[in-house]
Parts: sequence; structure tokens; C-alpha cells
Amino acid sequence: MNTFRLGRLVGVLGVSFLVFALAAYGSALLIGPLPAATATLVSPAMSASVPSPPVMPSNGASAIIAPGRLAPIASAGKLEPLPMASATKVVTALVVLDTHPLAPGDDGPAVTITDADFAYYANYAADGARTVAVIVDDTWSERELLQAMVLGSSNNHADTLAAWAFGSVDAYLIAASAWLAAHDLTGITVVDTNGLHDASVGTATDLARLTALAASEPVFSEMLADPAAALAGMPGVINTTSFLPELGVMGVSLSSTDAAGICLLFTATLSTPPVGDDAGVYSFTGAIMGEPDYDTLTADVTALMASAHGGVGSVPLLTEGDVYVTYVTAWGQTASGVVATARSELGWQTGRTPRPDITLREISTGHAGADIGRAVVTTGTNEVASPLILDGTLSDPGLGWRLMNPIPTIEALIDSRRD
Repeated sequence: MNTFRLGRLVGVLGVSFLVFALAAYGSALLIGPLPAATATLVSPAMSASVPSPPVMPSNGASAIIAPGRLAPIASAGKLEPLPMASATKVVTALVVLDTHPLAPGDDGPAVTITDADFAYYANYAADGARTVAVIVDDTWSERELLQAMVLGSSNNHADTLAAWAFGSVDAYLIAASAWLAAHDLTGITVVDTNGLHDASVGTATDLARLTALAASEPVFSEMLADPAAALAGMPGVINTTSFLPELGVMGVSLSSTDAAGICLLFTATLSTPPVGDDAGVYSFTGAIMGEPDYDTLTADVTALMASAHGGVGSVPLLTEGDVYVTYVTAWGQTASGVVATARSELGWQTGRTPRPDITLREISTGHAGADIGRAVVTTGTNEVASPLILDGTLSDPGLGWRLMNPIPTIEALIDSRRD
């Protein structure tokens, strides 16, 4: 092959490569991907609804919590742990049931009353503390011991249960501390089984959480719902926990000591109009500590329940049309990502709505109504979600913009190859 033919071949190949390169470049400009629109998260305008927060006691410390939540609906008063009186026995009951569980309706093993158990009774009775009488060699079922302690607020039965379940009261206290830590109830400390010691303390918030655990424990809640007036073959047990049932309140523990004042752990239930999948029954648990007298406690609980009837209802979590993201394209078009479907739940109108988590898809163009992501609100153990959609169209800029802006178009093509 002579020099002329070689040069001609090189020229033909060069022209062919140039034609191919121009064709590829033209295809990238004409039909290649476009640069992604810039997305900016925004916060929608605040709801115009008027909050109706709970009316909380002004004494001591208090907190109320909705089922499945960690953060309280509301709290008031002192934040530090306070003496908690017989709320301590709720800890004892749950720790014993955790180690020696009972099935609903089951009485459990028989426990024989020992000399030590009678000594617990005699010593507490001599001190004027609340007791339920026992006789050596009598037998009580585990359920009966729990009923005497929880419903009768028997201080001697708290020691008897702990010693039976763990071998000694000291061994029980070690297990109780571990149980409290495992349930993240770090605001509660127990140094005895019954709360007569001032160093058995708790925060109102953690005691409200403890109450929620008790209400969800089948055997514990069964005892509260169907309290025994007397135990078979045993002395009568008066239910000391009942408090204002006509208001929808169920006492879990009601007690007092000089250091603690009057303390109430309770659940509350009220009926409302249905909201979504909710049947229209709202419940919460609470702890009220350090009340000076029962008249004040009655007035405070009555005011709290009145505020519940005024404040509980449909709480909007996601409002249709609310804007959570704005888009701007490289060629200057704009649109917003808005909530497609309103979501609400049955709750208390406190004025605090959690901000949703936003997930978005990368887009360059899209028609009005296109699904571009999701908004998810987490409330306790529940999640509610709605699609986010475009409120306007982001259209292709056309050939002119592509030809005049080759760099972002080529960069978008390169980025698409990387993906």
C-alpha cells in the first residue's frame, strides 16, 4: 500500500469517527437525560387549629402518656425522682410476674406461709402500716398474694411475694433493679418491696410508663378489671386502688406516706367520635405524685378528665396540599411536592405535631400529580404515610435549550452511565 492510499484510509476513518462522534453528541443533546431538578425541603404553614392541652395538677409531679409512646402527652411539676409510696408495689408485681408468669385465669402455685411471712405481718401491723393478716402454714396462691398486695396494698404480702419468688428480699431488689434498667425506667429506684422507705422513688414520667406496662400485663390488668372482694378461705381484701371510675378512671395504685403525699397511678378511657381506623376509644396512663389531700386529688383528676373530653379528637398529621419540597429545574421551571392524601389520628390536640420524614425520588421532569416521594409520620409504635405529588408540570425544555446548554446535558448523560 502506497503513501497516498494510507493517507486516504486515515482520512476516511477520521471522517467516520467524527461523524459517529457528532451523531452520539447529537443524540445526547436531543434525547439524552436531563439534569435533575434541585429539590429543597420546606416546612408547611402551621395549622390554624387551637390546641387544647391537658390541665395538669399544680402540686408535686405528674405526667400522662398515650399507649405505645415514650414521650408524655404532658407533664408538670418536679422533674426529679420523688418518694412513690405503694407505686413501688406495682414494680414488685411486674417483676414477680416476669419471673413467675401466670396465664389469665390461672391461680399459679400454692405458697405456704412461713414464720418469716408471719413476722412481716406482725411487724408492719405493729407499726400501723397497711397489712392483710396471714397465719403460719396457710396456703395462698400466687394470684391471691398478688391480689392482696396490689388491691389490698398489703405491705407484708409484698415482702412475702418477693422472698418466695427470689429466695430473699435482697435478691428480689437486685432483680428489680435489672428489670427497671431493661425497661429503660431509669427514673425509678426501689430499695424495698412496698414503698414505705423514702428512698424508693420515681419520676412522674417513668411511673406513667410503668403504669402502661402494668395495664398491658394480662394478669395485672385482669385483677384490676375484676377485683376480688375476698379471697377463698382467706381474710377479706378491700380494693384500695379504685378512684373516680364514673369519670373513666381506673386506679392502678393509690397510696400515701408522709414523705410521698398522696400518689395515684391510673389509666383513663373516654369515648370519642371514630377517627380513621380508630373506633373512637381513647386511653392514656398517668401518674400524680405529692398531692396534699384527697379532695385536691379529686379536683385535679376531675379537671384533667374534663380537659381530655375537650382536647381529644381528630389530630391532623398530614394535611392534603401541604408543601414539603420545592423543585427548580436547570431551565427555570418550578413545582412543589405536596401531600396527596390527608392523614389523621385520634389524639390530644396539644399543638405539637411531629414533623414527617420525607423520602424523595430524583426527577428531571414530571407531570402534575406525579408521585415523587412519601411523607411518613411516626407516632409511638405507629406510622402514617401519604404520597407526595407534584402540584405542577416540569416539562422537557426542548431542543433549543439542549443545544444552548450542552455541558449540563452531557454531565447528566455521564451521571446516568455511572448509575
